[in-house]
Amino acid sequence: MGRLFDARDSLVRMVLVILSGVGYLVFGMPGDGTPAQWVLAVGAFAVGLSFHRRVLVNLLLQTALLAVTIALVDDITINQVGASWALLELTVRAARPRTIWLSAGLLAVVDLTDSLGVPVRQFLSGVAGLLVEVGVPLLLGLVIRTTGEVTRQAQQRAAEEQRRRESESRAARADERSAIARELHDVVAHHVASMVLRVGVARHVLTDLDPRVGEVFDDVHGTGTAALADLRRLVAVLRDPDGVRGDAALTAIEPTALPAALDATVDRARQAGVTVEADLDPAIGTLDAVRGLAVLRLTQEALTNVAKHAGSAALARLTVAVVDGDVHWEVSDDGGGSTSTVLPSGGGHGITGMRERVEVLGGRLEAGPTKEGWRVGTVLPAAAGPA
Repeated sequence: MGRLFDARDSLVRMVLVILSGVGYLVFGMPGDGTPAQWVLAVGAFAVGLSFHRRVLVNLLLQTALLAVTIALVDDITINQVGASWALLELTVRAARPRTIWLSAGLLAVVDLTDSLGVPVRQFLSGVAGLLVEVGVPLLLGLVIRTTGEVTRQAQQRAAEEQRRRESESRAARADERSAIARELHDVVAHHVASMVLRVGVARHVLTDLDPRVGEVFDDVHGTGTAALADLRRLVAVLRDPDGVRGDAALTAIEPTALPAALDATVDRARQAGVTVEADLDPAIGTLDAVRGLAVLRLTQEALTNVAKHAGSAALARLTVAVVDGDVHWEVSDDGGGSTSTVLPSGGGHGITGMRERVEVLGGRLEAGPTKEGWRVGTVLPAAAGPA
């Protein structure tokens, strides 16, 4: 019912009422009606069309036309219906209840002028007629108004309940992050630290080593130390998610440190035996911190996959370019002498994690076999942010 009397549809309702009035004038009125009846009816129609959105003005003008009709003609049905409909619209849409009751009283007084100076029996009949002319539109309007208010209150309660659930969900995620952070700190970080310590001790104790073995020890020690630093940063993110932009995938890196970090990643891949051709745009040093970290992590994962699946004899090509603010990133390989036609084995979680990281920044990861080997690439848009 409330939707039927939506304020946006007031013109449609007014047109329907006018069509009903025209039908009454043409087919329902005894005879063809007097010129005065037609003029007053057309006046009511014009007022209704002109002021269908200004409900108080419409009611006052319709009531004035009704008063004139009572004084001039015998059949006042058209103008009575016009005034009663105006009262219904006002009751539904008036801002203050006081306006409703004053308007209803005014219409009742004007309607009663038609019963002045008549016998008591006829006067009482006129008073009873107010139940239809004033009481029905007033009651119907109040019902519609109350229904709309109840609906709005229900929607507000539903919105509040949704906000409460979202708040509880955020709190649950925060608790889960804290639990994960504790596990990382107590288990993973402990074991990695132990491994790094043992490698350091071995490097110190075994002094007479082949230089190549020493380089391996140094690389393992450096990699473990870097892993510990990454773990500490991740634990900090999990314990304080508000410190970054909402998700662990959006951890930041200092923009000026990105070129050096990429160079270190390339060097590590070369130490593993992979030949890497890197084409790095100098503009990557100006990237925002979030996309900078994404480029670094994607490169690390992609070159690791090349070493793992294409072999140490593979030739990998890394390209990172900034074009109109968008980051174009790509890593491809020649397959190490054999063409891979399926997704690299090993669970596929590396590609999945890369895809999730790219999508959260508004991009789309493309990964698949080429004529020679494998290619993975994406474009990180300039307006990068959480999806």
